[in-house]
Amino acid sequence: MGQIERLFGTSAPSAEHLETLEELLIAADFGPALAQQLITPLQERLSRRDLSNMDQVEAALKRGILAVLNETAPPSLSKDPQTKPQVLLFLGINGSGKTTTIGKFANRLISNGGLVVLAGADTFRAAAIEQLQLWGRRVGADVICHQAGADPSAVVFDAVQAACARGASHLLIDTAGRLHTKRNLMEELKKIQRVISRQMPDAPHERILVLDSTSGLNALVQAKHFHEAVGLTGLILTKLDGTAKGGVVVAIADQLKLPITFVGLGEGVDDLQPFVPETFTDALFARS
Repeated sequence: MGQIERLFGTSAPSAEHLETLEELLIAADFGPALAQQLITPLQERLSRRDLSNMDQVEAALKRGILAVLNETAPPSLSKDPQTKPQVLLFLGINGSGKTTTIGKFANRLISNGGLVVLAGADTFRAAAIEQLQLWGRRVGADVICHQAGADPSAVVFDAVQAACARGASHLLIDTAGRLHTKRNLMEELKKIQRVISRQMPDAPHERILVLDSTSGLNALVQAKHFHEAVGLTGLILTKLDGTAKGGVVVAIADQLKLPITFVGLGEGVDDLQPFVPETFTDALFARS
């Protein structure tokens, strides 16, 4: 995006400028198809001599990106859900920041008066259970878990029972990190969903994929596979404070039409912020 900023510092736009801009968008993880979709209207305006300066190019590009982001369904995560407990299933590959995101999200809910139960269904790694327990103590949420190696579906069954018995407003379920290419693990997610729905027919109410935004367009591939497997209802993007190029956010919104609900901007307990398309778009083009 720094290169785009330098490009906007030039004078009157030309066909070469727009060609360079398209290449820069691709390099920033927008992907070839979306980059072309955003540039084509600018090329048409240029041919009509309707672009006289690069500020107009920037403004039009921002409008195009905002239009893509605003096409997605509005986030449905509710602070005070009608059905209680609201069951949220968190998915993602190892290293995406899933368990940390659950802890931060639980903190937001509890700060707004929610009663939250966490479920440690990532039974493949003892460290994942310990990390979730640590977050539970940190934010004041009960944690339901079994020993490492236990059946994840059994953990989920007990967690739903506990959340209902305790009158919880939300049940947040941490699942094992899995590659989207591992069919047996994806099938396990479907089993977990069936266990939940047998106890609460309309649950899980949300199926949220946590994506590492520094993984570029690979995040889009992951999202497609998880969406096909379980029918995602929303996305949370982590590590946007690091080396993420940002364009993948727009590419995901364009291709999957899934709402991006929150973004992770750091390691602190309060560093999970609601995703606001206008703020995100302005940040993409912020002058350094």
